[in-house]
Amino acid sequence: MADIKPFNAFRPNGKKAEIIASLPYDVFNRQEAYEKVRKEPDSFLAIDRPETQFEPDHDMYAPEVYDKARQMLDEKIQKGDFIQDEKPCYYIYEQTMNGRCQTGIVACASIDDYLSGVIKKHENTREEKEIDRINHVYTCDAQTGPIFLCYRKNRLISDLVEKIKEVDEPVYDFTSEDGVRNRIFVVSDSDEIDTICRVFTTIKSVYIADGHHRCASAVKVGLKKRKELEGNIKGKLNSDYFLSVLFPDEELMIMDYNRVVKDLNGLSELEFVGKIKEKFDIQEETEQVKPSKKGEYGMFLDRKWYKLTAKESCYRGDPVEDLDVSVLQNEVLSKILGIGDPRTDKRIDFVGGIRGLSELEKRCEKDMKVAFSLYPTSIKELFDVADAGLLMPPKSTWFEPKLLSGLFIHKISGMI
Repeated sequence: MADIKPFNAFRPNGKKAEIIASLPYDVFNRQEAYEKVRKEPDSFLAIDRPETQFEPDHDMYAPEVYDKARQMLDEKIQKGDFIQDEKPCYYIYEQTMNGRCQTGIVACASIDDYLSGVIKKHENTREEKEIDRINHVYTCDAQTGPIFLCYRKNRLISDLVEKIKEVDEPVYDFTSEDGVRNRIFVVSDSDEIDTICRVFTTIKSVYIADGHHRCASAVKVGLKKRKELEGNIKGKLNSDYFLSVLFPDEELMIMDYNRVVKDLNGLSELEFVGKIKEKFDIQEETEQVKPSKKGEYGMFLDRKWYKLTAKESCYRGDPVEDLDVSVLQNEVLSKILGIGDPRTDKRIDFVGGIRGLSELEKRCEKDMKVAFSLYPTSIKELFDVADAGLLMPPKSTWFEPKLLSGLFIHKISGMI
């Protein structure tokens, strides 16, 4: 079953955590990363996005860029900005956003569980996006950004986590730039460690919520390390595991992941609405439409909001094809607007629900013609798709809050 290990984390020294911790590398474009690091040079983003240490036109994937990341990480460790726990520990990571709390266990998950399907994915990955993180992890000899995993809630783990939060003092307690309160607890008690490790061995499936590319990259680095050491391995390697935070499903929230499209594929607005009516009931609204249930959509066109409700003919009894994002893709984006592959078509863009519906209106005023708001994909739908060995369409889930980078570093050299 799930092999979830404690580990000796390198983590920020005391109050430096608030200064070092950063939102994940992939939420910033290149210009945003430069601006962030110029403003806060001690942010871990400087290590996660080492191209910020070079001229803006420098090749961000050049070998010297990754070497710079390794240099900066080593310097911070040598300077004492990071400390390492003496024994393998688990860590409790609590995040509170807008009054809602989610608490995960920071640990190392097995690359073999990923390869065997105990750790299940719901998205494809793109090789070009993997290569960057493979080079970063391999050169730094460390995993710096945790993979967001989830599992079906287990009462024993939940009770133990709550007990630790009630009794122990957090080693970090701060509010990050996104307004999220972050509290971290170290689990160093041997009995508590044994309990967590044992209970996870009874959990049959763990699911990737967010971080498919980082996960695939960590696995490929681990396999590369095995090959390099072939014949000289006498146990488990640190690189056989990857940095993760594991959350119980009931505490997570998936936000809507909305779509905006540049044109109507040569149709007039009247013709477009006519085609929409073939598969959806449509009603004009006087306010923004935030869908309240599965099968309901908002559409913003010509400064007007409409509520769309999918007809029964849209559904096929398939866990992927019946997702709201699939119905929209199949019946509207593909059939009517001619967008066959949303991963590559330049006429479509995606807007995370954290930006709100007003962002859809702004995009239609600026550079887009029509926008669609969706009801969020559920955790159950994610599990159903992954359990069936299937994949969701791209941009199906948007998790908030994001896991911060730089709070935990897992060095991957050597044996466990």
